[in-house]
Amino acid sequence: MSTQNVTLQLPDGLLQRARQAAATLQRPLEDVLTATLAAGLPDVQDAPADMRVELARMTWLNDTDLWIVARSVMLPKDQEQLRYLSELQSQRTLTEDEETRLRALRRVYGEVTLRKARAYALLSLRGGRPLLAEN
Repeated sequence: MSTQNVTLQLPDGLLQRARQAAATLQRPLEDVLTATLAAGLPDVQDAPADMRVELARMTWLNDTDLWIVARSVMLPKDQEQLRYLSELQSQRTLTEDEETRLRALRRVYGEVTLRKARAYALLSLRGGRPLLAEN
């Protein structure tokens, strides 16, 4: 992988936090900054095409909005239908309409899960809080 030099003007507090992290981890400052950028600006190419922009834009959401995303869930009626259709599928072959609905609900579930994972990762990076911390 090729690398390039970049000059950044960082606020004193941010640079101090990066230096503290480097000292704690016993890693070069450049490694800490590179890892932080990589985590904050993830490669979203593996995400569904229609979610890539949304996941990338989450980097610029404030913490309040990220917590809203992190705590989001599927609508209760959709959760119940997903459970019902999944169970029904184990008992018999689904009709075409049921199969279509099950695929759509699984897609919604996956999208919610991706958003939540991204929000928790960003919150963890920003606040130094353990992943999945509530406070």
